[in-house]
Amino acid sequence: MLTTPPPVTDPADLRRTFGCFPSGVAALCALGYDGVPVGMAVSSFTSVSLAPPLVSACVQDTSSTWPRLRARDRIGVSILAEGHEDACIALSRKQGDRFAGVGWDATTDGAVFVHGSTAWLDCVVHDEVAAGDHTIVVFRIEGALADTGIEPLVFHGSKFRPLAIG
Repeated sequence: MLTTPPPVTDPADLRRTFGCFPSGVAALCALGYDGVPVGMAVSSFTSVSLAPPLVSACVQDTSSTWPRLRARDRIGVSILAEGHEDACIALSRKQGDRFAGVGWDATTDGAVFVHGSTAWLDCVVHDEVAAGDHTIVVFRIEGALADTGIEPLVFHGSKFRPLAIG
């Protein structure tokens, strides 16, 4: 008979548990009002709906980047690819230039996309839902481009790992 799992009392234990589930990594990016790109990396990204076309990401409530992105008309979602480990780390920095060494382009609407990504989604914020210490942001996809020949960046067990195809 299965034993009931113990109560969650330590956030570090829960983080290790969450690390058992592999995830892709996405970059949420846009041009700031000053023309300088603003962006962040997220691993809690998922598809939501085909009709209408929706995706979601979870953003920590203490993020100082999300309010700056939220204020923009368009947000580029780049599904990071194998080899984007350094870009992911850069986009996760708390301080400094997050785009140092990260190749990117912007649309005329201000969405910013990371070069070499496996997919790009041109998005607008559709809805936001408070959820614990995070906000679930639902994006409506206005345009999409994918290169299925590029393998995605996978994060599992607090490490970047190659996608094993066999």
